[in-house]
Amino acid sequence: MAARNKARKRAFQILFEADQRGAEVQSVLADWMRHARTDPRQPPVNEFTLQLVEGYARHIARIDELLGTYSVGWTLDRMPVVDRNILRLGAYELIWMDETPDAVVIDEAVQLAKEFSTDESPAFVNGLLARLKELKPSLRREEPQQ
Repeated sequence: MAARNKARKRAFQILFEADQRGAEVQSVLADWMRHARTDPRQPPVNEFTLQLVEGYARHIARIDELLGTYSVGWTLDRMPVVDRNILRLGAYELIWMDETPDAVVIDEAVQLAKEFSTDESPAFVNGLLARLKELKPSLRREEPQQ
């Protein structure tokens, strides 16, 4: 498995855990980093995973606003937790990170949905991220600082 693929999967797991626990994503990230330093069985959190999780954390409100606005028939809180966090990660990488081609970002998100979610999820993830890709130039505005 490619290094970036593993990094995305680890970032998704961190977002998922934070969502499930109702915890701040930065707190869960710190836990993962601490466990990696103290338990040799735990792989380290690499730079790309860190970049994805911290980037998502900077844009949480805007990402959730976009997902809620552009998902058809689903409110954010009704989405399956796996799909919601795959979409959060994909939306961050798609809109705010330019180093990975959009098609690769969407494909990686769809692969995560195939691995971790329902049979219908890959199409849902693909459709919503493709819509965000179309609107990307107008979506990349910064949200007000809180």
